[in-house]
Amino acid sequence: MIIKDKIKKTTFPVLEMTCAACAVSVESMLKSTAGVLDAGVNFANQSAWVTYDPDLATPQTLQTAIRAIGYDLVIDTENQQEVKETAQRKAYEALKKRTIWSSLLSLPVVIIGMFFMNIPNANWIMMALATPVVFYFGRSFFVNAAKQARFRKANMDTLVALSTGIAWLFSAFNTIYPAYWHQRGLHAHVYFEAAAVIIAFISLGKLLEERAKSNTSSAIKKLMGLQPQTVTVVHQGGHQQEVSIGQVKVNDVILVKPGAKIPVDGEVTEGSSYVDESMISGEPVPVQKTAGTKVFAGAINQQGSFQFRAEKVGGDTVLAQIIKMVQEAQGSKAPVQKLADKIAGIFVPVVIGIAMLTFAVWMIAGGEHAFTHALLAAVTVLVIACPCALGLATPTAIMVGVGKGAEHHMLIRDAESLELAHRVNAVILDKTGTITEGKPAVTDVYFTSDELKPVLLAMELQSEHPLATAVVQVLQEEGIQAATLDKIDSLSGRGIKAQYKGKQFLAGNSRLLEENGIQLDSVMATKAAVWQEAAKTVIAFAADGKAIGIIAIADKIKATSQQAVATLQQRGIAVYMLTGDHAQTAAAVARETGIRHYKAGVMPADKAAFVKELQQQGKVVAMVGDGINDSHALAQADVSIAMGKGSDIAMDVAKITLITSDLNSIPQVLRLSGSTVRTIRQNLFWAFIYNLVGIPLAAGILYPFNGFLLDPMIAGAAMALSSVSVVSNSLRLKLSKF
Repeated sequence: MIIKDKIKKTTFPVLEMTCAACAVSVESMLKSTAGVLDAGVNFANQSAWVTYDPDLATPQTLQTAIRAIGYDLVIDTENQQEVKETAQRKAYEALKKRTIWSSLLSLPVVIIGMFFMNIPNANWIMMALATPVVFYFGRSFFVNAAKQARFRKANMDTLVALSTGIAWLFSAFNTIYPAYWHQRGLHAHVYFEAAAVIIAFISLGKLLEERAKSNTSSAIKKLMGLQPQTVTVVHQGGHQQEVSIGQVKVNDVILVKPGAKIPVDGEVTEGSSYVDESMISGEPVPVQKTAGTKVFAGAINQQGSFQFRAEKVGGDTVLAQIIKMVQEAQGSKAPVQKLADKIAGIFVPVVIGIAMLTFAVWMIAGGEHAFTHALLAAVTVLVIACPCALGLATPTAIMVGVGKGAEHHMLIRDAESLELAHRVNAVILDKTGTITEGKPAVTDVYFTSDELKPVLLAMELQSEHPLATAVVQVLQEEGIQAATLDKIDSLSGRGIKAQYKGKQFLAGNSRLLEENGIQLDSVMATKAAVWQEAAKTVIAFAADGKAIGIIAIADKIKATSQQAVATLQQRGIAVYMLTGDHAQTAAAVARETGIRHYKAGVMPADKAAFVKELQQQGKVVAMVGDGINDSHALAQADVSIAMGKGSDIAMDVAKITLITSDLNSIPQVLRLSGSTVRTIRQNLFWAFIYNLVGIPLAAGILYPFNGFLLDPMIAGAAMALSSVSVVSNSLRLKLSKF
């Protein structure tokens, strides 16, 4: 009996998967394991999620089941990502070497086969060069085909193994026993170049695929890296002890020094500082922390040191929840099933069946040379049906499309996003760092006199507040030199008080002015009201009880944001803005950029939930963000786009990165996607037309009518030509404008 309270859902990295059919095999094996309620395997990020009863199934039993069918499950909870990345890196390097060597050895075989067939011992030279390509550098195709055969399945590896294996065996027989054909009045053709080139081309396609998948786990690794490995715990009596993060318990008192990362969630008990919480709120301005305020794991302490009491540790922290949500969002997507692989599941057995049928028909009706014609026709079917064109149709177009994007400052990390982007009909924009610059800057200044600006500069230089940095920058740009103050005091949450040449100076917010009975004159009051209506922060500067200047500070909207929003809306795409900022600020930004739909005060989980809500309405959603707080929503979206000047985490989770941080690149990405998808469809169309026409010709369908039989050599040339036509069509993308 399964008790619901005990049910666990865990994600495990899966090793040794080479195609979508492998993911299907792993998933079916997991689902058939005792104690497993449900399971799903994501080939794209090489992981499996399993819902199971720990009383009936354990990670060890799951691993044993998967190993039985030739794959592996990483159940090491401490170093899962490290083990997975190491295995992926080794597999990629091995594939890279195989591709390079198979290409180098195939080249002379093609040259000899096409132009120098009459040189002495040409067949033997080609066999010597092609043999290691097929059976050593291409051995993975045969191994994987055998794995599939064990479970009565077939994939691209099956067809590659059959076509190259039979072509090599047939060619080897003709090289060793050419007299067999000569006695029957036929020439002993060899097809070593076809076998070798097939391995080289398909290896290249797999290399491109692995390259796209190689970085899928780095985002999770970097998120985990936000949490420090060691923590300073303060015991009763003030004794400090350095312990590992795993030893921290609820109610432990922890010391955080300047520049350190906060290890767990808790509440400040002693000290004060400014903390960068952009990974939670998405807002650039650090938050002041004093006794009684909350702190979160992964946030970075900027200035002073403080102590806090741990309230949530381990998997309960906000950071741990973000990591878990990103993992689930990535793993919940259906396994990427490339069109060529989908069709191969039907195409492969059909081709094999046609080859066998061709052999049988010729044996029955072939007359005097029945076996000769039967064997030649069957081999010709397998050679001409080689999936080279199918295998190259998508990756070559993707390669050119990605290169074209790079020229226009767009880094596209996976084919799926590039294929899907043209269907996007809803774009969600984060505010800070995406629509805006992402840092506070002075936008407006009004002073009744410039004489005392050196005093203001001296005061702001002594402040730790980020807004003070913006004021310092604008004053220094004016060439102002700081005065030497007699005395200065920081007024928490209000501003600064200073003494200079016997006079008292104040710089701060409206609350500070009220406490000191200072009022703005009519001009300043009017300007301050207008600035505040535009969601700007206003700082006042006063001397001896009289206001002498005001400064407005805001996160500036990028110059290109309004144009980009207008372009997207003209394409019929709904644009939404989500921000953790206040409603007044959100309304001002939406008004200025022309965005009709927006939400303020949203947390990371709210963003992801909103993405899911739009998806449930049938929309294809693109999420654009730059912060760690956007990572969950980026992972949930159909197309994820990160701004290049944002956080590394956002760029790792996102499949597309805009290097320029120019939102005008978003419409360009969508147009590039449309061009690339059209090219892929054209490539696949020609690849299938070639097979639909070529296979019947190879089988000898015209022989009863006009005596035409397709020579295997011509079939090999046709196969090569189909690949060349696909690559050439892809290269046309370079000339397109978007």
